[in-house]
Amino acid sequence: MSAFLNFFASSLPELLRGAGVTLLLTVEGLAAGFVLGLLATLARSYAGKFWRGLAVSYIEVFRGTPLLVQLFLIYYGLPGIGITLSREWSAFLALGLNSGAYQAEFLRGSILAIGDGQMLAGRAIGMSKWKTVFNIILPQALRLAIPAWANEPVSLLKSTAVVFLIAVPELMARGKAIAARTYDPIGSYIAVAIVYLVMIYFLDAFLKWLERYTKIPGFEVEGKKG
Repeated sequence: MSAFLNFFASSLPELLRGAGVTLLLTVEGLAAGFVLGLLATLARSYAGKFWRGLAVSYIEVFRGTPLLVQLFLIYYGLPGIGITLSREWSAFLALGLNSGAYQAEFLRGSILAIGDGQMLAGRAIGMSKWKTVFNIILPQALRLAIPAWANEPVSLLKSTAVVFLIAVPELMARGKAIAARTYDPIGSYIAVAIVYLVMIYFLDAFLKWLERYTKIPGFEVEGKKG
């Protein structure tokens, strides 16, 4: 045990540098995914046939294919058509597009939970469809989405591990480098797992606090009927 603790302490600075890159990729991917997911949700729920079809196609493609395939297509495939992206931009784009497809479904579920009567009420007092969406439906839907949406940051943080395959220096890549240098893969990857567990523990605690903070006491959703 003491040997592992010494090994962990000596590896920790490098692992923390990798963890910083992992957290940055998570935040960037989550933010990009939220914007894309919100746009896809609004298009699927309220836009015309063309935009609805485009949104459904995006969601189905990125939810129906592995993140690793998407990453390789972006990093190795796009140069074939004249678009070359850096490792970091490829990772950001893959994570954002993949996360957006999943966030779109979380947001759409919360929008569907808002009763049709609220749209009718907004239109009845002279509000346009989109003004009703942004001023009445969406503020409620975003709060309602948090319990289900809270799974996405944790899932995305773990998913960032795949980007080490294109040499992005995140936590998993740092662990692999330590394993190659020390010839101790078991100790290296146990150390990586510990850092992941700590990050996920604190992220989960923050998300639980956010869910409690945004909860409206006594608030009940009307729900869609027949």
